[in-house]
Amino acid sequence: MGPPVPGATPPTGQPPRTPADAARTAREEARFGAAFLRAHGGRLLLLFAGLWLPLWGFGALVEELDEGEAFPFDLPLLELAHGLARKGLDHAFLIVSRLGYGHGVVPVDVVLVLALAWARRMREGLFAGLALGGSALLNVLAKHVYARPRPDLWLSIAPETTYSFPSGHAMGSMTLGAVAVLLAWRTRWRWPVLAAAAVFVPLVGLSRVYLGVHYPSDILAGWAAALAWAVACYGLVFSGRRPWAANTASAG
Repeated sequence: MGPPVPGATPPTGQPPRTPADAARTAREEARFGAAFLRAHGGRLLLLFAGLWLPLWGFGALVEELDEGEAFPFDLPLLELAHGLARKGLDHAFLIVSRLGYGHGVVPVDVVLVLALAWARRMREGLFAGLALGGSALLNVLAKHVYARPRPDLWLSIAPETTYSFPSGHAMGSMTLGAVAVLLAWRTRWRWPVLAAAAVFVPLVGLSRVYLGVHYPSDILAGWAAALAWAVACYGLVFSGRRPWAANTASAG
């Protein structure tokens, strides 16, 4: 018998259907998460630091050199993207950019974690929550510590006021794509999910460069950090297990 597909009823019982069931499931999820953090919190912090340090070093390297000259592709790619500007592309990339964060990725993140909890997939929900939440925290910290200004080659049609490095859109979309692919990898949904992520994630990154609100190096750094964090969380949470296996009470 093949592995169950995402969202399937777990073998240990039916998903909660009443408010009381939902509250009980939330308590179980909280206890499971707390037990996991007690057992693996130190490792999780080491993973976070292990990603934070090279990301900080990357930002410091750019800061040492005038206008990001350490990465000679930044300005030429921005100018190339601006040269492609057309009204139709403006509209398309504005939509992609919005879907890449507040109008798409963030709501899907929330729904995914809640759906996994609702289905009593505690380990899968914990993985998604840690990967998605940790990636967002890593991005916020990096932006404020490094404080790289946005590109100002032209007046963007979608200006931003926050810092540039690393791209939150790139990190958010890559983290969601990686989480979805890792959860689906042993199911029949593997290739459709991988194909969707392989199209969506690059389009989001391209939209940010096209709109002139990120250097390409911001995008690449965000992708690299998000992918590494998601894979590390997967290895720590599942640790020899695999998604969609029978639920167990142990968080170890």
